[in-house]
Amino acid sequence: MTPQDFPVSVYRARRARLAAAIGEGLAVIPTAPERVRNRDTHYPYRHDSHFYYLTGFPEPEAALVLAGGAEPKSLLFCRPRDEEREIWDGVRWGPERAREHFGVDEAHPIGALDEMVSTLAADRPALYTPLGADPDWDARVMRWLNAVRARARAGVNAPERLHDVRAILDEMRLVKDAHELALMRRAAAISAGAHRRAMTFARPGRYEYEVEAELLHEFRRHGARFPAYVPIVAGGANACVLHYVANDAVLREGDLLLIDAGCEFEGYAADITRTFPVGRAFSAAQRAIYELVLAAQAAAIARVRAGAGWNEPHEAAVRVLAQGLLDLGLLAGSLDEALEKETYKRFYMHRTGHWLGMDVHDAGEYKRGGNWRTLAAGMVHTVEPGLYIRAAPDVPQRWHGIGVRIEDDVAVTEEGCEVLTAAAPKSVADIEAIRRDAL
Repeated sequence: MTPQDFPVSVYRARRARLAAAIGEGLAVIPTAPERVRNRDTHYPYRHDSHFYYLTGFPEPEAALVLAGGAEPKSLLFCRPRDEEREIWDGVRWGPERAREHFGVDEAHPIGALDEMVSTLAADRPALYTPLGADPDWDARVMRWLNAVRARARAGVNAPERLHDVRAILDEMRLVKDAHELALMRRAAAISAGAHRRAMTFARPGRYEYEVEAELLHEFRRHGARFPAYVPIVAGGANACVLHYVANDAVLREGDLLLIDAGCEFEGYAADITRTFPVGRAFSAAQRAIYELVLAAQAAAIARVRAGAGWNEPHEAAVRVLAQGLLDLGLLAGSLDEALEKETYKRFYMHRTGHWLGMDVHDAGEYKRGGNWRTLAAGMVHTVEPGLYIRAAPDVPQRWHGIGVRIEDDVAVTEEGCEVLTAAAPKSVADIEAIRRDAL
């Protein structure tokens, strides 16, 4: 995102919503620290999602302070300009430029944070900040409170209540605004293109990591520097390991290849899974499992709409999968028995989706008051049924090592949903056509 494209009004509106939620309180939200990879080398930096949601500020060593009340005020704390460090690490925003560009009321050097928060927290009824995630941050918050309490004989009151601000921000982030949906559509488009590229590249004798390299190449050349999570590139029986990330096996004729991969674009994730033959076509057994999973996904997507319960898509998918497993002879008994005793979990052991946004497993509760929450327009989640048939004495040989998952990202609308990742091929006919052309 170029400086000219930065949507200042979007971030101001989010800060205003948080200010209204905290009343007369004070909120302090830090970004993520830099992490050492080994010795003096750091991991590539990635901001804290809550902080970035409110500021769009990309640098480490930064914090946002939001003072609520009749005239709310936002203060950004960041690294000062430093010519020597900028020679080594690149130009910093610095407080003065950051205040203008990011639309905050004030900006200060990060070194002033402790003193200013201790002052701003005086006579505030509550302090809102992330709690329990970082012991060092928790200790710092206690020091602020103690610094205010030390002024009690001067008539200064410390905040009586301490709240985890993430509870408020999780709810804010759950429903995406137009700016977020635009970024997620772009992340989805890039990721769908990467899956199509992988389908044209994979072939017997190549390694899983070679396919992974094609995915990463496609992400980067379209402006997505990183994957949203470590890609899963799982050939054959490796697909029956849900979080397989070794990606180091050779691809074999006759196997399926399951790829679970999505990019992160401007802070927002895509999450797509596709499964296709390493050769030209599905075997009869592979096709039977694949079409069953595809039917389960279609049933789940059909239940995604504003006003539906979160669990409805999962229940629809489970019902289709269980009946299909019975029809194929992989389960015994009746459908009611399979659902009641959950015997299908031998082959389908995860849920059908999760929230998606700035984090691949995004913010937001799934239940409220003990009940599955109701979907609303603007929520985004995945729909990802699968079947994983590991070799076992009581499972016929033809099913051994077949792992299939089909995953799309959907944005809830009033009428149903928008499948953001629809451009990634998934019908048997489309996949086999791509594979024939590739080989």
